[in-house]
Amino acid sequence: MDDLRRLAASMAEASRKVGAVIVTGDTKTVQRGKGDGVYIAMTGIGLVEHPHHLSIANARPGNKVLVSGSIGEHGVAILLARGHLGLEAEVQSDTAPLWDLVHQVLSACPSIRCLRDPTRGGVATVLNEIAQASQVGVRLFEEAIPVRPQVRGACELLGIDPLYVANEGKMVLVVAPEEAEEALAVLQEHPLGREAAIIGEITDEPKGMVLLETSLGGTRVLDMLTGDPLPRIC
Repeated sequence: MDDLRRLAASMAEASRKVGAVIVTGDTKTVQRGKGDGVYIAMTGIGLVEHPHHLSIANARPGNKVLVSGSIGEHGVAILLARGHLGLEAEVQSDTAPLWDLVHQVLSACPSIRCLRDPTRGGVATVLNEIAQASQVGVRLFEEAIPVRPQVRGACELLGIDPLYVANEGKMVLVVAPEEAEEALAVLQEHPLGREAAIIGEITDEPKGMVLLETSLGGTRVLDMLTGDPLPRIC
């Protein structure tokens, strides 16, 4: 009951921050010994309150690619919390309600083409979806992508790429070039966007593909994720 009270209070606090209302609930049972904690599933219902047409098919050559903060923290935090890998690092999940951040950047930059949450499959998978839907190329710059040292170190030990690791409190933006710097400034002024960065650009070619310019001066293809490098966590 102590855990239930703590979780309910946390949900209430998060709802108040974004003006949401929890309106109903349900319970489920699991086989004895199979429930190692609390499972919470939620469905959000809302209204479209802005005139912007946002779509993964909207990217155009010359657009800039932004991310609202450092990547990979949620997936690595969950993996470390499971404890069976014997790794220790101070990594916290980035889970956060992004509505206020979204509202601020949409109000300031009406030419935003696309907003996406890089959850399952991470930033690389989201950008592949955008490249394929818009029939454009995406070029990323490795040195511009914010990754905290603890996350980078854990990923190196596990042999996984942080660009494919799940995030729960970050978003990827595709923005018209004339508004990219303004969008970046708005993001960085918000507590949830202080580590925002311009990490790449949309190109004519190669259509449907994502390329990464590495810190060593090479270029490699970031394919669509096939399978999961980590157990499913979102």
